[in-house]
Amino acid sequence: MALARDHSTTHPAKRLKMTTATAAPITIALAQLPVSKAAVGENLQTHLAYIERAAALGANVVAFPELSLTGYELALLSQLAMPLNDKTFAALTAAAVATNTVVIAGCPLHNPDGKPYIAAVICLPKGEHTFYLKQHLHEGEDVYCAPGQESGFINVKGTRIALAVCADFTHPNHSAIAAAQQADVYVASALISPGGYAKDAELLAAIAQRHQFPVLLANHVSITGDWQTCGNSGGWNVGGELTIKANGTQPSLVLCHINHGALSGSVEVMANILNER
Repeated sequence: MALARDHSTTHPAKRLKMTTATAAPITIALAQLPVSKAAVGENLQTHLAYIERAAALGANVVAFPELSLTGYELALLSQLAMPLNDKTFAALTAAAVATNTVVIAGCPLHNPDGKPYIAAVICLPKGEHTFYLKQHLHEGEDVYCAPGQESGFINVKGTRIALAVCADFTHPNHSAIAAAQQADVYVASALISPGGYAKDAELLAAIAQRHQFPVLLANHVSITGDWQTCGNSGGWNVGGELTIKANGTQPSLVLCHINHGALSGSVEVMANILNER
């Protein structure tokens, strides 16, 4: 879970970005979905339903919460950790190819040198997949996990998207590095509780205003790892304003439209679609 800190006293950075001026509009779908404990196969099917629906609604990217494929089950991460070529990644990559979307899903990743990583698998429509490894661990996660060392970026139709996993965004250097590396959008996959949401929302709004890029949040809705979560996935514009947000813990796709740095959006309720499966 993210540690919320308010860094809003920092003044917004003024940057000249070439990518924003030349990029085509894109839509990033934030997937707010129910997740079952350690049930990778079941969770994968839910992911695939969300990806299919998001693509039908015009999404270029579908981003899921932290550890979305397993749930936030720290004590089980060693046994749940997936190899680089896990069949789950192959299924998600096949969906990315079939729908011409980029899929970003949360997973525990096997580390041959020690404790597993909390990772985001990035599945590309050209049939490949890669990973971003969470760099900043929440207090207590270091007992079960190792931190990553490198920034995560993807480029979609000329828009440069920086990736964060939960506690990453509580460290100001993480978003500052993203800004210095010319990010156009900052996407955070997280687990946030009802009690932590207000402070984390303030922090995410401050990041958007300081660095002058939209900031998006994909959060859980299920009880996971004994944490009650609050949903409210959404996006903040460059003024730090919450432009689009899911209705609490309602299973949803939050469709965030990015057009030359401007953020707009809509919410697609997914409960009926999931009930039909």
